[in-house]
Amino acid sequence: MTKQLTIVGGGITGLASAYIAARNGYKVRVLEASGSFGGLLNTFPIGGNRLEHYYHHFFTHDAELNWLIKELGIGNKLVYKKTTMGVYRDGKIFSFNSPVDLLKFSPLSLFDKARFAATSLFLGKLARWEDYENISCMDWLYRYAGQNTTNSLWKPLLDIKFGPYANDVPLAWLIGRLRQRMNSRNRGEEKLGYLQGSLETLLTALLEKLKALSVELINHSMVTRLHVEEGKLIGLSTPKETYSGGEYLFTIPTNYIKKLVQGVDDTLFQRLDKIEYFGAVCVILDLKKPLSQNYWLNIADSGYPFGGIIEHTNFISSELYNNKHIAYLSRYYSREEQIADQSNEEIIATMLPYLKKIYKTFNPDSITNIHVFRTKTAATVCDLNFSQRVSSYKTSIQHLWLANMVHIYPDERSVNNAIRVSAEACRVMGMDTSFIPEGNSLSGKIGRYQ
Repeated sequence: MTKQLTIVGGGITGLASAYIAARNGYKVRVLEASGSFGGLLNTFPIGGNRLEHYYHHFFTHDAELNWLIKELGIGNKLVYKKTTMGVYRDGKIFSFNSPVDLLKFSPLSLFDKARFAATSLFLGKLARWEDYENISCMDWLYRYAGQNTTNSLWKPLLDIKFGPYANDVPLAWLIGRLRQRMNSRNRGEEKLGYLQGSLETLLTALLEKLKALSVELINHSMVTRLHVEEGKLIGLSTPKETYSGGEYLFTIPTNYIKKLVQGVDDTLFQRLDKIEYFGAVCVILDLKKPLSQNYWLNIADSGYPFGGIIEHTNFISSELYNNKHIAYLSRYYSREEQIADQSNEEIIATMLPYLKKIYKTFNPDSITNIHVFRTKTAATVCDLNFSQRVSSYKTSIQHLWLANMVHIYPDERSVNNAIRVSAEACRVMGMDTSFIPEGNSLSGKIGRYQ
């Protein structure tokens, strides 16, 4: 008898899970609440091409992503390029790509630079994240990297990314973050990957492959009710249809799942209710000329309304966008922060004046268009011992499984890590995942055992 799987959520985690399950002979359907599949992979037209709502790039060590790209026959679309990074501190832009750049970073003394290099190397290459869940980044960095190093680099970056939660972020998260970056470097040089044609290339190929595997893709299908009898999920309802039978894998954010299990399994509800999310906004500038020569600029001065400036066309040629120059102004935020309630126009009005502070020759007239994209569930709020909050893939309700952004911890959100979470969830469900390579991602491991 053919096994059946219903997946709730048509983002990359849901779609990758559908592919793995179909490869295992399952009859699969995917229910997506919105009108389109892809979630945070979605793109929009610009300059005769397409671009992600939220900036994306790949690392050279993204084994799972490279596997999926080859499976879909689009390996020829993947390119890797050298990128450049800068840090804005004390009103100046500093290159931050090599040991020589670190030596030239004037806000730090020679002793501070040595401590920064040593602690970064330790965290990115040697530390086990499991040993550092009960200590905050701030506490550890002040102790080992030093006060000046922490105040000059780490604290402003953590403040702008995590807002009121900055002091509670576990060092385990920073270990995951640094490991991602360092493993994509070779002798200080970083190469990052991108798909020609944007993530639309991946999404289109994946959807076509799923259709070829007879996966049923159903959009405009928000789940409104779970049908649970004697502790077993036997079906679920959308406004248009009721589905029953088989297993159910929910890949949507926990703040949506918890509403469905409230009153059905209060213990599971209480566990999911403890998970909070950061929102994110990307203001995308369509420019006549570039802002700088850097791909990525981290803002390490306090008081700025964005944490990073990502100049996409310093990574991917502007010729592919009819010579438009494209820059993202990126900001994470908690629901308590003022920006959460601001309109797009208010966010733009707040951010643009700060560009003149960073780039003295910047002229607002060089902007030909502005696009704003926002999400309420960009990343989970992780505090000390966060792994204890992460639910297992297998829930207390029989036939109900969970796999979503929570399971990416302690790593950072990425397409690759979402695929790793999909693979782990499918493996725990009893599927064969031996054909999926496992890279050095830290994602997906916590939900295996609880």
